[in-house]
Amino acid sequence: MRQVAAATDVDTSMISKFENGDRLPTRKQIEKLALILKVTEEELLVQAYSEKIAYDLIKEPLAEEIVELALKKLQLKK
Repeated sequence: MRQVAAATDVDTSMISKFENGDRLPTRKQIEKLALILKVTEEELLVQAYSEKIAYDLIKEPLAEEIVELALKKLQLKK
């Protein structure tokens, strides 16, 4: 974790928050993390945002309906 923190100019406590889903990295941090972890930025973005959405809605009984409506709205904006 210290090596990742040093390479991204982010402290270890913040890296820990990213790993635990307590905080979402910025776009710039995702760029740096992708280089270090040898994965694509898109892969990290999908993982980060899907984790946040799932975490936010995990106890919501209407979660599926909310996600379905959000998807419809995204499709309309394309």
